Amino acid sequence: MGAFDVRDMMKADAAGAASATSGAQSGNGQTRRFHPLAERIAAMPVKPTLSPVLIEGLARLLDIAIVLVMGTLVYRLYVAGSVASAIIYQIAIPAFAGGTLVTFQMLRLYPIGALRHFAGSAVRLLGGWTMLFLIALAIIFMLKIGSQISRGWLVGFYLGGGAALIAGRFAAAVTIRRLTRSGRLERRTAIVGGGEAGAALIEALEAQPDTGLRICGVFDDRNDARSPDLVAGYPKLGTIDDLVEFARRTRLDLVIFTLPISAEARLLTMLRKLWVLPIDIRLSAHMSKLRFRPRSYSYLGAVPVLDVFDRPIADWDVVVKWLFDKIVGTLALIALSPVMLATAIAVKLGSRGPVLFRQKRYGFNNETVEVLKFRSLRHDMADKAAARQVTRDDPRVTRVGRFIRKTSIDELPQLINVVFKGDLSLVGPRPHAIHAHTANRAYEQVVDGYFARHKVKPGITGWAQIHGWRGETDTEEKIQRRVEHDLYYIENWSVLLDLYILLKTPFSLLTKNENAY
Repeated sequence: MGAFDVRDMMKADAAGAASATSGAQSGNGQTRRFHPLAERIAAMPVKPTLSPVLIEGLARLLDIAIVLVMGTLVYRLYVAGSVASAIIYQIAIPAFAGGTLVTFQMLRLYPIGALRHFAGSAVRLLGGWTMLFLIALAIIFMLKIGSQISRGWLVGFYLGGGAALIAGRFAAAVTIRRLTRSGRLERRTAIVGGGEAGAALIEALEAQPDTGLRICGVFDDRNDARSPDLVAGYPKLGTIDDLVEFARRTRLDLVIFTLPISAEARLLTMLRKLWVLPIDIRLSAHMSKLRFRPRSYSYLGAVPVLDVFDRPIADWDVVVKWLFDKIVGTLALIALSPVMLATAIAVKLGSRGPVLFRQKRYGFNNETVEVLKFRSLRHDMADKAAARQVTRDDPRVTRVGRFIRKTSIDELPQLINVVFKGDLSLVGPRPHAIHAHTANRAYEQVVDGYFARHKVKPGITGWAQIHGWRGETDTEEKIQRRVEHDLYYIENWSVLLDLYILLKTPFSLLTKNENAY
């Protein structure tokens, strides 16, 4: 999905789209499919977006690295081997790196807009770099340490460091523009609420430079004159129910409500449907007469919004969790490979059939993932659809299968999902089979907000499992308690919590396994 093609497509098709009415009830009481334009948008290939916070952080790291490398390089060329003490340079070079970061931050050289526009940021960068050196010269003069610092180093560092910083900023600008053209830096956005409030919000957002927002359409449950089919040139693509499916299929990043805070009942009804999605939800405040303290708002450009829900595990947290999964997962795969090999031999010798069992389960954002397990059931009684849960003394379970299910050794092949496929995490809500049920009711019918557990990647182990909520879910209470623990994990995630769960898992397998058979 490119950066501008969808917007151009929406505006070009606006006239034709106005005649459609997504989400309307047909004569037989069934809901028709998406608005045609929504279908076209949802069918387009979606590239994962990159967090602006992550990009800005990398730009800071690049500047720090350039200053450290250039300061050290010039020292090696002009100073090393002379009688001058190295200690003062070991202090000065990191101090320059820290000063560069603070100065450039004050000059607002790190927002995506500044990184994208090379000419303007280059002028400010040189000005900040020069100011930093003037401050350094003043400090050297006041401390009377001029004789200990090489003038050749100062001049070489100033010229070489400035040139390297400019080159780095040029490379960043080229990269940012390429990512922008490919749509990787855009936040796919939907507006909830049409009419004058929706039109005013869209116009305010479009007037802001470098927000990175791409409005995909408007959604509103109202079908009267208060919510026309076109809002500021964008078509109304459907209702809130349509928005839930649209958000999943298009990997929507942001939903902005234009409803007033006084419409509490409507807001709560809509939020109950949307909070299960892994997206940011904001409430527009640009037309509200109710005023809060400035720190209560976040801003899209200069447009104030109130934060309602945030995507869990976002920005740098995504990188940290990915590294944790890959590093710890690889080490675990190596350490447990003898156990996995012995298990594979035992499964193969114990009964006919393949060693591994593959099953489709819910993954992140309700996407389907294929989970690997050691086969624990008789091959002729395999139940890939999870139509029947495994119960105590279940005749379908093999002798080897009974042991590996009790100890969860059957789950170890999922390390392959973590390390190589990337569709599972080491820690997270356990992936459930798509048609799993309890007491003849699907899980999503038993637990209100069940799909909120899919706001993060599923895991091999989780907060629910170390508290004993694993194995058979033959009662509604068991699945409810499991989901409660999953949601607690999502809301309180940290690397330390992941590490705690991993360390606690072996002990819980021995002490809390009454439901595993």
